[in-house]
Amino acid sequence: MNEERILKNQELIKDAYAAFNARNIDAILQVMHPEVKWSKAWEGDYANGHDEVKAYWQRQWKEIDPNVIPVGFRERENGTLEVEVQQLVKDFDGNILFDGKVMHVYVISDGLLQQMDIEMS
Repeated sequence: MNEERILKNQELIKDAYAAFNARNIDAILQVMHPEVKWSKAWEGDYANGHDEVKAYWQRQWKEIDPNVIPVGFRERENGTLEVEVQQLVKDFDGNILFDGKVMHVYVISDGLLQQMDIEMS
């Protein structure tokens, strides 16, 4: 992958996380492939397509308050983009449920997020 595409993909990811943290679902869906496959870490399995991703996040945000910040990027040999994220998840009383780093792995196709998987270290 060339340097320009790597930087473009990093900006795409940063913008998507900023929109997620702002709870701006519509902005994120604009950068997702229509047939996106998104890991549902909070529930298990995958959300497929925009409608399922939107419904998943709406359910999630009624139960927990996650904040996720990308802190590192690495292109893998298979062309996926590994994104190390600092994740802070609280309940609505302010209690910390999780505070740590997690690995998100993306398939990016034609400038759109096509798939996201989560790897725990």
